[in-house]
Amino acid sequence: MESARTILFVLFAFFTFLLYQAWQEDNKPAPVQKAPVETSLDNYQTAPDRQLTQQSPSSTTDDLAAQLPDSSPTQEATSANKQSSNPIEVVTDTLRVLISPVGGNLISAELFNYKETKSKDSSPINLLENRNGRVFLALSGLYGEGAPDFKDTQAVYQSAKTRYELADGKESIDVDLTWINANGVEYMKRFTFHKNQYLIDVKYFVNNLSNTKIANRMFTALKRDLLPNDWEVSEGIGMQSYLGPAYSTEESKYEKYEFSDLEEANFTAKTKNGWVAILQHYFVTAWIPVTEEINHIDATSKDLGKSGLARIRITQDWVWIEPGKIGEFSAKLYVGPKIQSELEKAAKNLDLTVDYGFLWWIGQPIFYLLIFFQGFVVNWGLAIILVTIAIKMLLYPLARAQYRSFAKMRLLQPKMAAMKERYGDDRQQMSMKMMELYKKEKVNPLGGCFPLLIQMPVFIALYWVLMESVELRHAPFFLWINDLAVKDPYYILPLLMGASMYLMQKMQPMAPTMDPMQQKMMQMMPVFMTIFFVFFPAGLVLYWLMNNLISIAQQLYITNQFNKEQEAKKS
Repeated sequence: MESARTILFVLFAFFTFLLYQAWQEDNKPAPVQKAPVETSLDNYQTAPDRQLTQQSPSSTTDDLAAQLPDSSPTQEATSANKQSSNPIEVVTDTLRVLISPVGGNLISAELFNYKETKSKDSSPINLLENRNGRVFLALSGLYGEGAPDFKDTQAVYQSAKTRYELADGKESIDVDLTWINANGVEYMKRFTFHKNQYLIDVKYFVNNLSNTKIANRMFTALKRDLLPNDWEVSEGIGMQSYLGPAYSTEESKYEKYEFSDLEEANFTAKTKNGWVAILQHYFVTAWIPVTEEINHIDATSKDLGKSGLARIRITQDWVWIEPGKIGEFSAKLYVGPKIQSELEKAAKNLDLTVDYGFLWWIGQPIFYLLIFFQGFVVNWGLAIILVTIAIKMLLYPLARAQYRSFAKMRLLQPKMAAMKERYGDDRQQMSMKMMELYKKEKVNPLGGCFPLLIQMPVFIALYWVLMESVELRHAPFFLWINDLAVKDPYYILPLLMGASMYLMQKMQPMAPTMDPMQQKMMQMMPVFMTIFFVFFPAGLVLYWLMNNLISIAQQLYITNQFNKEQEAKKS
C-alpha cells in the first residue's frame, strides 16, 4: 500500500534527521579564519592621539583575550592587605553575587529561584564560578594609561562593607568600589542590583584630579572553561541545547560561535550597540554596553595554556576626560534564566538566545500558546494537553479526510482481494487496476500521510520549546512525572504511547497487496517508536500520547458518521 510505504519513509526520514543533528555536533567542519581587526594589545589599552576619531588597524597579532584580567591576585594585589582580597557579598531577592576586590569582577552568581536538581536539598544554580577547578567569570574594567586594568595592572578596590543586602521595600541597592591611581585620578566602579531582576547595572565614574587629560575605554568580557556542568547537559538523544559563546551585531542579530570554533579561529567584529554572551541550558550570561559609539567584539580560546578557557569580550570606544572633569562609562550584565520578556527588556535581540532552531516560526506560537493555557490551568502538563487539543482541532479537516479515506478503503477490501487473486504476481497490472479503483471511488491512498507530515514539524518544534524554555524546567505534571523536561523515570508514558500507536495501527486498513516485509515493518513500528520515545522528555511523550488518543477518538467518530451515511444510502 502506497500510504504505508510513505509513512515508513516519513518516520525513517525523521529519525535520520535526529541522528544527523547528533552527528553534526561532533563532526562539523572547521570555521573559516576571520581577518584580524585591531588585535594589538596596545591599540586596546593605550589611547590614540586625541585628534583621531577612531583607532587605526594594527598589523600585530598579540593575543588580546589571553591578557584579559583574571580574578586571581596580581603582584599588586598580593602586596595589598590580604583582607582586601576577600570577596564582597551582595544578596537580593533573586541573586547572591560575589565580587572580587581584585579587578572588581563577578566570580559567583547564585540564582535563588532555580535549583540544580529537583531535590529539596539541592543547591541553587550558580552561573558564575571560580572554585573546585571550574571557571566562569564576568569581567569588566577600564583600559588607558593609569587605568585600573592598564597592561599588567589590576586594581584592588576598596568598599565600605563586605556584605550588602537589598532591604525590604527597597527597589535597588548600589555597591561602590573605589581605587585611586598614582596620579590621584579617582575611579569608582558602581554595581546596581534591582529587586526581582537579573539585570545588573555596571558604571565607572572617573574623576580626573590630575593636571593632564586622560583617555579610558571600558571592556566587558566573559571567561569560562569548556566543560559543561551536569545541569547544562540535555537528556535524551539527537538535539542538544547549545553551550558556548554568542554575540549580536547590527549585521547579525544573533550568532553562535562555539568553543570548538574558537579553537580553530579567533573572532573579531565592529558594531554599534550589540552584546556578547555565553549560553547555557535554560540560562544566559550577557554583557550589554551602554554607548552610542562603535563597540569592538573579539573572542578566543587560543594560547590559554592548559586551563582550557575561552573568552569573549566587547570593548567600547575611547573617551577623553579633561582635568577636573568626571567621565562616565556604562554597561549592563544579565545573569539569569532565559525568560523572553526579561531578555527583550535587557537588550535588542537578546531574546533570540531562546533558540527554537529553524522551526522557530512554529516553536514561538507553541510557546505562547503554552503560556496562555498555563495561565489558567496552572500546570504545564495540562497546558501541553490543551495545546495538543488545539492543534488537533486546527487539523481536524485533514483528519476528517484521512479517516474517511480509511473507511472507504475498508469497504474496498473485498474488491482489492479479488484483484489480487485475478492478477496474481503481475504487480504492474495490479497497481494500475488499484489506481483506477481509487480514482473511481474517490479514495486518496496517501491521505493518511498528510497529517503525519504536518505533525512532524510540530513535534520537533515542541521538542525545542521543552529544551529551551526555562519555564518548563523542573515543571511537574501529576503522580510520578515531576519534571516534564526530562524523560519519564519509569517509562510509563512511552509504554502508553506505544500501546496507543498499536491500537491506531489496528484501526487502519491494511491492503492485501502490501508487501510482507512492509507489513512486518508496520507491525514492529509501535515497538521501535516506544524504544525511541523512552529517551525523549516526558512532556514530548505526553504530547504524542494525547495526539494518538485524540486521533483514535476522531477516527471512531468520523468512521461512525461515514458508516451511518453508507447505511442511509442503502436504505
